[in-house]
Amino acid sequence: MDFIDPILSIASEIYTLVETVKANKKRCHRVSHRVKALEELVRSIKKRDTVQAAADVGKALEELSITLKSAQQLIQKYTLANLMERILKSSSHGDEFNSVNERLNDAFQWLSGALQVEQGNAVYRVFELTSRVKADEVDGKEDDAELKKLLLEYMKNQEDKMDAMRRDLGKIMELLNKPSKTDVDIRMIKPEELEYHFPKRPFMETLTSEVYKGQYNGFTVVIKRYTDPVKASPREVQSVFKKEVETMRRFESPNILRMFGICVQDEDGPSPQFLIVMEYCEKGSLRQVLDSGSKLSWTRKVRMCLDAAQGLYRLHQTEEKSKVHGCINSNKFLVAEGYRVKLGGFELAKTETSLRKPTKDKKSEIGSLCYSSPQTLKDINHDYNKECEMYSFGIVLWEIATRRKPFEGCSTKEIYQKVYEEKFKEPLPDDCPDALVQLINACRDYDSFQRPSAGVILDKLRSLLTQMEAE
Repeated sequence: MDFIDPILSIASEIYTLVETVKANKKRCHRVSHRVKALEELVRSIKKRDTVQAAADVGKALEELSITLKSAQQLIQKYTLANLMERILKSSSHGDEFNSVNERLNDAFQWLSGALQVEQGNAVYRVFELTSRVKADEVDGKEDDAELKKLLLEYMKNQEDKMDAMRRDLGKIMELLNKPSKTDVDIRMIKPEELEYHFPKRPFMETLTSEVYKGQYNGFTVVIKRYTDPVKASPREVQSVFKKEVETMRRFESPNILRMFGICVQDEDGPSPQFLIVMEYCEKGSLRQVLDSGSKLSWTRKVRMCLDAAQGLYRLHQTEEKSKVHGCINSNKFLVAEGYRVKLGGFELAKTETSLRKPTKDKKSEIGSLCYSSPQTLKDINHDYNKECEMYSFGIVLWEIATRRKPFEGCSTKEIYQKVYEEKFKEPLPDDCPDALVQLINACRDYDSFQRPSAGVILDKLRSLLTQMEAE
């Protein structure tokens, strides 16, 4: 167990750092408390000669060491003298802690299972779901209240930069006070609750739907109207929807496109209208942003990669059930204000299937091959798993780094030859940060066993972004 001593060393550094933080003190101390509980498990492993599922424990320890390094860098950010400037550059401080805490909980699940820790154990109670979620919520509210005070004090001491600072501080204060989309239940929506932007014209049309922009419950939303739905009754559609709602609630995250629900207009009439209401992302798809002329620095690109990884991680790793997306590509990620990337394209999939007539698109079939792993190219019946999905995600990261389309102009046969027979990886720019090059290439590794998990990618991207923001 080569990772035990480094883990104990990093844990000790975290305890020291936490005593000097200037903001997010509650969140930092909570992380420290959970690290301390994990340290007890790690020391138990060190004392034992044999541990159940030693190979799995070794992998869990390796990932824990990466997570702790990332947590250390996150906490260190809140000890620095230029703290306020760094907070103003990033509005996602709460999300960063949520991500770290999820990774710590993953490590606990692995290690406690191997050590057969009983539920009544004091260490177990630290990670008990209900109390953990409530504690994080309380910590967040107290830290945000304290942060508001710090920001106001900072504003008073920056008279010479007041005009520019007011704009930035206003954005942060608005974000801190803004209600969360996840506070709104996913449910059946009444037609009168939706407001359309006028004139009522779709900003996008597909073979089966029209897409409008509107308002719901104070949020700007996308309203997708099916123009020629299959002959499903409102009752049948609602039955499918209700089953999916419970699944969707498990995957709520700032980096997963928020679904608000469905609406049926003229429900009792001869031709009911079916609408799906979801979060609006003003910049469109990730592919559209990459094709645009907008300037994207390497720091912004890494931040976009991190957002995308957080969405995929939330999908892959949940306490109740793991899930794969099944169709990862740059059109399935949406980009909101501030270049916040969100994973979409799987929400209410069964509900949509019950409404949408199947269509075939040859161009889309070739496009999907660009994201296919060597294993799925070799065998169309190969089980689609997380390792296959990580290869697809590696292609998306490559797109963010290069802004190019994968295997552009290549035929199906050429893609197969390059990826499966030649083990070819499309090159990255010379100025791409080395750590990002290594991550993207690891995701695209020919050997599926060598591809990292979404959690490892998340930890390493967070560490890379922290380093880049400090420079």
